[in-house]
Amino acid sequence: MTRPATAPAPEHTPPSLPERVMPAVHPCGIFLEKPASLSTPAPGVLLIDFDRVAFGNLELVPPAGVTGKIVVHFGEAFANGRIDRQPPGSVRYQRTTITLDGDTPPHPPPPPRVIETSADERNTNELAVLLPSEWGVVLPFRWIEIEGWPADAAPPVVRRRSIYAKTWDDTAAAFASSNPLLDRIWELCRYTIKATTFAGVYVDGDRERRPYEADTYLNQLSHYACDHDFSMPRDTFDYLMQRPTRSTEWAPHMVFVAHADWRHTGDTTWVAARYESLKTKLLLERARPDGLIASNPDQIKNDIVDWPAGERDGYVFTPVNTVVNAFHLRALVLMSELARALGKIADADAFDARARTTGAAFQRHLFDPARGLYRDGEDTDHASLHANLFPLAFGLAPAQHRDALVAFLTGKGMACSVYAAQYLLETLFENDADETAFALITADGDRSWKHMIESGATLTWEAWDQHYKPNQDWNHAWGAAPANLLPRYVVGVQSDAPGWKRIRIRPHTGPLASCSGKIPTPLGSVEVDWRKDAAAFTLTFSLPPGTSARLELPAIGNNSVQIDGRSVEATRHGRRLHIIGEWSGHHRVEVR
Repeated sequence: MTRPATAPAPEHTPPSLPERVMPAVHPCGIFLEKPASLSTPAPGVLLIDFDRVAFGNLELVPPAGVTGKIVVHFGEAFANGRIDRQPPGSVRYQRTTITLDGDTPPHPPPPPRVIETSADERNTNELAVLLPSEWGVVLPFRWIEIEGWPADAAPPVVRRRSIYAKTWDDTAAAFASSNPLLDRIWELCRYTIKATTFAGVYVDGDRERRPYEADTYLNQLSHYACDHDFSMPRDTFDYLMQRPTRSTEWAPHMVFVAHADWRHTGDTTWVAARYESLKTKLLLERARPDGLIASNPDQIKNDIVDWPAGERDGYVFTPVNTVVNAFHLRALVLMSELARALGKIADADAFDARARTTGAAFQRHLFDPARGLYRDGEDTDHASLHANLFPLAFGLAPAQHRDALVAFLTGKGMACSVYAAQYLLETLFENDADETAFALITADGDRSWKHMIESGATLTWEAWDQHYKPNQDWNHAWGAAPANLLPRYVVGVQSDAPGWKRIRIRPHTGPLASCSGKIPTPLGSVEVDWRKDAAAFTLTFSLPPGTSARLELPAIGNNSVQIDGRSVEATRHGRRLHIIGEWSGHHRVEVR
């Protein structure tokens, strides 16, 4: 048996942060928002709709002369024309009673009264991220009902005190296509990323208000696609290095976060200061002699595969788990790339050697050549979606088996959670299964973003539906994968070098006739507009200064290519044309 190379050990332990990290480290603030509508669903009741859910509380200025007690209801859910007083799971409802004394001088305007509710013990405990006390109690809500309002009184002036990152730019990103549903899905997900910045670090929704590593990585990808700021992923990374969670695959996600930061920013200084700490996230302490990661009975309890547990496609857990080992191998590859970027060549070579040896053991023990599928682990023949998704997603599957694995995943459909959907859809797009990816994003039934929208969601959910996770909350950014998938694959814009100095434009058009997008990068915005019909594909793009792009466009018609009216050379690669050369600035491309 070939023993894997010894991976580099950490040289030192990073300094500890304060025991209680509070409040949120990223600059967030209060933004006053006007209601979208005000109505009277019953005598003495005002119903106020802010159109979308946000985290915050309420500012109210009553007119002069209004006295007595009023009851203010805050709601995230709506039923039968009123705020749902008994919403399911962790969906939020609160009420509070206040007394108005009628002493409201018209001039000068009185100071507004902040209406807040009682704090929730679960999301203000020792594990939660605390918010600044001067904000008051914050909760997610869309609707306000005021009961006991006098029929002859003018309505109060009401504003929602919504909490967002101060750095957020609503104009940083855009997406529009020939499919209105797809546009609504992107906006649902984009706004989710904005609204969930309220804590200053990425948290897993309102139920816990706690960062988790996998949530952070998915949130990071979507934040990059929606806004110019890239510091919140860094702040969350530092928080989690001091307050890690227990799930096995969540630890390698920290390597994913650091690698994504380097690829996005091109900055090695930030990751260099954290490089040694990352070595502790590789699960190496659990490696057996052939390099494969093994879990003892206690560790198996934290091998996650997917969440909630009902989304695991019948996964059979064994000590050597295919999903766990796929994450380990991917983390080794990413650590090697980081080590080379930092000039740590010996480390990089050691990571590469270990990845080769462990990868060979992975194929030997976990791949079933007779079926062309990966087993869930050693000592089981069960082959779940997840056991085959992650090896394909992470480049572990041999080339000759990839088409069969794509067909297997296609046959399974969305047999995974909103978390694993990030990896599933990414893998389908990467393997040119565009039609399947589009169909899953917009599918009928209760396992798609179409279902969230049709259910009235304005933020993405923690799970596909309440019956898949009865305690789910309705404000979970790990369910917002289309915020990054649609710009990266449908608009077709991805970084091709650290810091976006080189860009790849490779649209996956699927059933669409057109698509346009604006994608923020550290160097400026990339803007793309493409259109297709049976005879031609047209692409217009603008790049920021200091960047260039490779173009990989759909083959169509006679495959003749013109850029700005001049013929250019291209080579055919399957269903695509690779345009010769790299292009900067603004251009119009036609393929006929």
